Amino acid sequence: MNKITLKSALPFVFLVGIAVMAMFVPSVANFDNGKYNGADVAWLIVATALVFLMAPGLAFFYGGMVHRKNVISTMIKSLLAAGVVRVLWVVVGYSLCFGQDIHGFIGNPMTHFMFKGVNSGQPFASMPTVPLTLFALFQLMFAIITPGLVVGAVAERIRFTSYVLFIVLFALLVYAPLAHWSWHPDGMLAKMGALDFAGGTVVHISAGCAALAGAMVLKQRRSHILHKEIPPANIPYVLIGTGLLWFGWFGFNAGSAGAASSLSVSAFATTNTAAAAAGLSWMFFDVLKGKKPSVLGFCIGAVVGLVAITPAAGFVAIPQSIFIGVVAAIISNTAVYYRSKTKLDDTLDVFPCHGIGGMVGMIMTGIFATKTVNPAGADGWFYGNFSFFWIQIKALLIVVPYSFIMSYGIFKFINFILPLRVTQAEEEEGLDFSQHAEKYLQGTLLVSTPEGLAEREVL
Repeated sequence: MNKITLKSALPFVFLVGIAVMAMFVPSVANFDNGKYNGADVAWLIVATALVFLMAPGLAFFYGGMVHRKNVISTMIKSLLAAGVVRVLWVVVGYSLCFGQDIHGFIGNPMTHFMFKGVNSGQPFASMPTVPLTLFALFQLMFAIITPGLVVGAVAERIRFTSYVLFIVLFALLVYAPLAHWSWHPDGMLAKMGALDFAGGTVVHISAGCAALAGAMVLKQRRSHILHKEIPPANIPYVLIGTGLLWFGWFGFNAGSAGAASSLSVSAFATTNTAAAAAGLSWMFFDVLKGKKPSVLGFCIGAVVGLVAITPAAGFVAIPQSIFIGVVAAIISNTAVYYRSKTKLDDTLDVFPCHGIGGMVGMIMTGIFATKTVNPAGADGWFYGNFSFFWIQIKALLIVVPYSFIMSYGIFKFINFILPLRVTQAEEEEGLDFSQHAEKYLQGTLLVSTPEGLAEREVL
């Protein structure tokens, strides 16, 4: 047994402390003003579950693309936030995002500390027909998926314990402020008039910029330095992950309408259409460049389309979503190509796909948004309103630097107090075994040996 150190004991001690504190939080009656809409409640419960499905979807998506010796470590990091952020959200995360506003920057952490007053609180302004608890749980799922996206950029070399700390700091210092700015009625981006229907800035740009920061701080994998091509561990995993992400994204975007309404149907349709167009665009663009049509390419392209339509889903019409998907795929595909010519080791191209894809989505919202689809939105540049387009650009000029600088500082801080990167020997061995004492096997065969039947690993 390894010697117990203060560093190894702290996470457990911290969790037990929270558990003990939770025992003494008083119970209160549920708030019910008799105005909840049963259809809206049912749809938001389904949408919440769909968004959570994206976490294992992301695990399969990323896990299938890394080296086979790093499959398990990558998959658990993609799913780990479901544990860390869920507890953090109840304690203070929800309050920071949606608590009483402090100067348009952050919510008061004491507003709903330990979920105080959530069950007994009035509905949130943007979702008046569902209980506040359901709104809080729906928003929780966005907070879970965001740090999971960063894993793809730092895969195959980040230490597990360091990544756990990253999740905590990122959720508190990057995600929470951006969610408050964009989705709280008094948030500075919301008051400025910027529109982000389901997380173009809050989720994808923040994760993409954090991915860029992480790749810069962690530097290159040895295989990247040696220009060794690493085959994906399991492309069928990528297909499964893409399907789960696509399916879950319906809850992500259509659920953000906040009700079982025609707007949620429109957001559902734009989401599906953009993903399809982007998947085809990525594949056909590769063929145009002389490559063969790739399963991996279609999957990545579809996800890029889902990313790009996210901020626009409830503000643009269905036909324009085709254009958004096609353009986003071409831009991200080009960004991946030029990234590959640099020393930047963004393992699974999170910044080109999520960061740049999210930026494209915000810009396209500024161009194609129309009040015909959503009267609560705005008309974009395409409909003669350049001022709204400029608002979206200004939002990007605020969110991108903030997300990158804060994330870069977080990675540097972690590296100062803990080893951020595994050792060269651990990297060579693979993170599955060096970090978790586990091993991914695609299967085994029974073979005859002089000693009898024995299992042989299928490579």
